[in-house]
Amino acid sequence: MNQSNRRTFIGTGAAAAGAVLATPSVLAAPATRPPVVHHVFFWLKNPTSAEDRDKLVAGLKTLAGIPLIRELYVGVLAATEKRDVVDASWQVSELMFFNDLQAQASYQQHPLHLEFVKSCSHLWEKVVVYDAMNVFTHIK
Repeated sequence: MNQSNRRTFIGTGAAAAGAVLATPSVLAAPATRPPVVHHVFFWLKNPTSAEDRDKLVAGLKTLAGIPLIRELYVGVLAATEKRDVVDASWQVSELMFFNDLQAQASYQQHPLHLEFVKSCSHLWEKVVVYDAMNVFTHIK
């Protein structure tokens, strides 16, 4: 390789390496989720009512104001493939992550959670809660 090409290659390679190293995802440690997972499924009294669904979603969004909740996801039933193992009977869900079991327990008595239950419980017919401790996280 002649001297000119070598300098160009080294300069270009160093710039590319610098760009990769400056990328935040490369510099930062991989994100990890808090270990306590709280997943709640709601069945509406009026399952075909978009208005009731939207009221419940709005109520769930208010829970984001509770500092104990590290992450909050609110969702509605996805139009995925119908299979025997898929329960498509619910209308709204929320998924929360907490740092520890004490935070999850304290959340249950938090004024914003109590207000949510008071304001929105008339909308649902059934609620099912799944609480889990994370044992493995893989984030891409």
